[in-house]
Amino acid sequence: MTSASTSTAAATSIGARPVAADRVRQVAVLVSAVLALVGAFVGSGAAGGTPIAKAAGGALSADATMLSPAGPAFAIWTVIYLGLVGYAIWQAFPSQAAKPRQRGIGYWMLASLLLNAFWILSVQFGMLAVSAVLIAALLVVLIVAFVLLQRIHGGSTADAILFDGTTGLYLGWVMVATVANVTSLLVAAGFDGFGWSPHAWGIALVVVATVLGAALAIWDRGRLTPAVASAWGLAWIGVSRLTGTLVSAPVAITAIAAAVVLLMIALAVRVGGRGRTPARS
Repeated sequence: MTSASTSTAAATSIGARPVAADRVRQVAVLVSAVLALVGAFVGSGAAGGTPIAKAAGGALSADATMLSPAGPAFAIWTVIYLGLVGYAIWQAFPSQAAKPRQRGIGYWMLASLLLNAFWILSVQFGMLAVSAVLIAALLVVLIVAFVLLQRIHGGSTADAILFDGTTGLYLGWVMVATVANVTSLLVAAGFDGFGWSPHAWGIALVVVATVLGAALAIWDRGRLTPAVASAWGLAWIGVSRLTGTLVSAPVAITAIAAAVVLLMIALAVRVGGRGRTPARS
C-alpha cells in the first residue's frame, strides 16, 4: 500500500461512522468465535466428543503418517484460540465498528472460525475427505485475510497482537496442518506413493511445507508469527518420527532442520528489511 492510500485509509477510519452492517458483522464474528470454542471443547474429548487423535479411526494420530506431529504440537491451538477470542471481543468494541481493517477482514475471520468448527465436526464424524477439503478452504481464507492485513495497515498494539499476530500464528500452523491432513487422507485411502518409500514421501512433503513457509516469509518481509508457527509444527513432526512408533530418522532430521532453516530465513529477511519498512509481528 502506498503512503497516499494509507493516509486515505486513516482518514476513512477517522471520519467513518458505524452502520447497521457493522453491528451485524461484529455480532456474527462473536457468535462464530463461540462456535469455534465449542468445537474445540468437543474436539478435545470433553462433552462426549472423541479426541481428534482418536477420531476418524486414528487417521490424525501422532503415528498415523510420516507427517503427523507429536501430541504436544497441538498446544499451539491454546495460544491461537486465546488470540481469536481476544480478537472477537476487541472487534466488537464500538470504536472498532467502522475501522477499515474490521470492515475489510472481519468476514474472512468469521469464515475461518466457522471452517475451524466444521473441520472438527467432520473429523468427529470420521469424514476424513471432507476434513481435508475444509482445512484446504481454511488455508485459502487465512491467506486472503493475511494479504488484506498487509494492505490495510493498523497501527495500534491491539492490531499488532490480536489481528496480525493471531492471524500469523493461525496461518503458519494451518499451512503445516493442511499438508499433514492431506497426507492422512492419502494414507487412509491406500495411496501407494507411486513406488516411492514412505520416508522419501515424508521428506518431499516436509520440503514442500518448508518452501511454502519460506515463500511466505520472504513475501511478508519476515513476519515472525507465521514462521514460528510453521517451524513449531515441523519440529514436532521431527520429534514424532524419533519418539513414536512410526520412526524415520531421515524424515525427523529433515523436519527439524527445516524448522531451523525456516526461522533463519524469516529472521534474515526481517533484519535485512529493517530501515526500509516498519517492523511487524
